Amino acid sequence: MRSDKVRYFTPKEEELAELLMGIGIKRNVSKVLVYLASIDEATSRDIERGTDLRQPEVSIAMRYLKECNWIETRESKSESKGRPVKIYTLSLPITEIMDTIEKEKKKEARHQLDLIQKMRETISMQ
Repeated sequence: MRSDKVRYFTPKEEELAELLMGIGIKRNVSKVLVYLASIDEATSRDIERGTDLRQPEVSIAMRYLKECNWIETRESKSESKGRPVKIYTLSLPITEIMDTIEKEKKKEARHQLDLIQKMRETISMQ
């Protein structure tokens, strides 16, 4: 069962989100990822409050995280009549997500270094 208390970022979590942004992860995705890593589960509203993001920003971040298969979603009946509430959890431990990010960044760096090498070869052939 979900707690009614909203969890907010600690200075350490703020730092982790900043580090993710520093390696090229979008701000909204970084904040949501760090937030979800620090709790068992959260609704969109919890995430909005805890990360200080607006609803559209959370939705865009959730779409990206879903495409990466990093989150799972389940629905829970709302306490009032109306639409069910979506509850989000990480589908992998944060360490495995970081491993995936690291592999992708290494791949990007290798590609860029290959392009630089091809440029050097092209320049030396002139």
